Amino acid sequence: MIRQLFLSFLLIQTTLVAARGKGRHPPANVPPSGKRFPTLNGGEPVVVARGGFSGVVPESSLPAYTLAQQTSLASTILLCDLQFTKDAVGFCLSNLNLQNSTDVAMAFQNLKPKTYNINGKNVEGWYGVDFLADDLLKNVFLVQNIYSRSPSFDGVLNLLTPYDIVGLQGSPRLWLNVQYPGFYDGLKISASTYIIDTARDFNPAYISSPEVGFLRSLVGKVNPAKLILRIPDINEVEPTTKKTYVTLLSDINMIKTFASGIILPKDSIWPINSGRLLQPATNFVSDFHKAGLEVYASGFANDNYLSYNYSYDPTKEYLQFIDNSQFSVDGVITDFPATASETIACLAQNKNASKIVKTLIISHDGASGDYPGSTDLAYQKAIDDGTEIIDCSVQLSKDGVAFCLPSVDLTGTTTAASLFLDRSTKIPEIQDKNGIFSFDLTWSEIQSLKPQLANVFDGPLVRNPANKNAGNFVTLNEFLDLAKKRAVTGVLINIENAAYLASNKGLDIVGVVSTALSNATLDKQSTQKVLIQSEDSSVLLKFQDIKTYQRVLTIEKDISGSTQQTAQEVKKYADAVKVYRNSIVLDYPNPVFMSLSFSNLVDVMHAANISVYVGVLRNEFQNFLFDYYADPYVELTTLTQKGVDGIITDYPATVNAYMRSPCSNPNASLPYTILPINPGDMFNNLVAAKPPEAAPPLPLLETADIVDPALPPVAKISESTPASPSDSGSAPAPAPKHSRSTIAASNTGLVITAMMVVLAILSCNFKSYF
Repeated sequence: MIRQLFLSFLLIQTTLVAARGKGRHPPANVPPSGKRFPTLNGGEPVVVARGGFSGVVPESSLPAYTLAQQTSLASTILLCDLQFTKDAVGFCLSNLNLQNSTDVAMAFQNLKPKTYNINGKNVEGWYGVDFLADDLLKNVFLVQNIYSRSPSFDGVLNLLTPYDIVGLQGSPRLWLNVQYPGFYDGLKISASTYIIDTARDFNPAYISSPEVGFLRSLVGKVNPAKLILRIPDINEVEPTTKKTYVTLLSDINMIKTFASGIILPKDSIWPINSGRLLQPATNFVSDFHKAGLEVYASGFANDNYLSYNYSYDPTKEYLQFIDNSQFSVDGVITDFPATASETIACLAQNKNASKIVKTLIISHDGASGDYPGSTDLAYQKAIDDGTEIIDCSVQLSKDGVAFCLPSVDLTGTTTAASLFLDRSTKIPEIQDKNGIFSFDLTWSEIQSLKPQLANVFDGPLVRNPANKNAGNFVTLNEFLDLAKKRAVTGVLINIENAAYLASNKGLDIVGVVSTALSNATLDKQSTQKVLIQSEDSSVLLKFQDIKTYQRVLTIEKDISGSTQQTAQEVKKYADAVKVYRNSIVLDYPNPVFMSLSFSNLVDVMHAANISVYVGVLRNEFQNFLFDYYADPYVELTTLTQKGVDGIITDYPATVNAYMRSPCSNPNASLPYTILPINPGDMFNNLVAAKPPEAAPPLPLLETADIVDPALPPVAKISESTPASPSDSGSAPAPAPKHSRSTIAASNTGLVITAMMVVLAILSCNFKSYF
């Protein structure tokens, strides 16, 4: 029954794209972009969709190919990796061995896998050549073979033949790649005969293979198709000549006798070292262009571990290949053709454009995706990257020095755990776990530490280790001086734990911030914006008399929306709210990782004349619901078109690039546009399964989330006696609303310290691999 539902996929997909906007194909009467690229022919590089939109649904499936058509440039080429059945019927799948990309073992449980020699290696598995086409195409279904991608489509999508692809609406251009023609020749199945006999039916635009002999057999027989030599790895041996590919690449004139171009792995064009940093480009593209041959780059995927130079922004990687000062490849082969399309159409050759979107770009601890948060380097890069509002979460040292740091707990953002582990303590009023807190260390002690780049996600998806301890701590005064010197649009000052600091540590953080702003004369001007942010409404009340300040209430919980009555309550204390992004785009409970619906939060707050700032946005692919295609620009489009007033981000450069792109204007008539998601569409239209068990719905914003007790007076704390809730001379501060980032930071720092000790012991006997 589930499999039958996919017979209606084409109709559903058409409805889906129509619901999301005009689509990504050229509207009527809109001319091409007119951009000139240093490709061989001077035109736009082409987008080649490997197995369709294989980054979202299993590759070489009907939904993958149709989704690629509907979300990419009209010129996008659909690539089919051609395999064969026992009766010489061609089908599309990148892997010769069907084991990891289909359910073949389940479909034929009475059969055993076979072993074949593949390029000199014996490989056990399941192969198309062991099945008749009728059995394979009817009984075997595709599965996603990259486990970070959604398994929601597994076991319901049939294998396709090239006839299925060329029969799609719009007469798509086809690229046939024959990866193992020699293997099939050994089984008396001629890939070249199949290609020649079907060329009129398929009319392929490109035919590629890593085997020289196969391509030579097609010369003059498949015109006008271009023959392309595919290089799987420059150090591998080519089967026909028995030479390494790097040797063949030095004989361009020989390649020119049978091919119009080559495909190179992207790292053979722009190498990346063991530290995942970009190295100088090779000469392959320039040399082959001089000889009149095209060069295509392969291996692009948004959910790959990109070079740290790209700050996890997949469009930056494409731009490195098509918009550098040296050359442009002639095309990119990708699992995410929509992202490649937006790079070419919206971002390439757009560096000096003016900002189009009015939404504010607000840093999150500076450019904290690239440097340790709240350091001088993080702030400088944030400003260079186009941030309009730089932010400082103010912390106080034991001796009252105000400085910027993401959290009052130093364990996650500094090296405090290695020097002051004995200062670790548990303060329930601030967080649930132990931590090393700024107010328990003097400024001199804090300066003895190094900042530490936070890793937000588990596993190898870390931020640049080369910058792990880069930069210097910044005092509040230094931060304000930088903002004035660089003439940024404004500053955001985040104040946390004010009640606890006043009653338990005798520290007046509100007074310190007020004095610093006054000394910087930011309270007496309107040139630069000043945003005062806090989760404590009583803190915001302290700044209500300075009308040039904008007060921002942090909502430190996931909510599903707000009533108008609650919005009016917010208005008593704040001019804006800062919310999590999943309080605007609601999602299904895990493990679906797909959107559910929009909340009413933006509309209700705007009706009360309250601005909405959303964060924190990050580029790492683990950060996204599947609806966003692991693409930060799709999320930015969705949030800005929903009407948010500010984007808070670890990666300001990405937000700035989007907001300067012509595609950020939803009313522009362009050949291509980035479409926002319509929450719920991916699940409702593409997933043939029931939703998971209903989780408790997120609550609406309530008055109790907004109104806090008045701040206690600043206690007089004896220098010789440690302050505590029981001896501070005033009542204990009320327990604040816990910040998720603070709790996570404390856990991470202490765990890392323990791990470092264990690894140091083990390193005498073992090697660690990361």
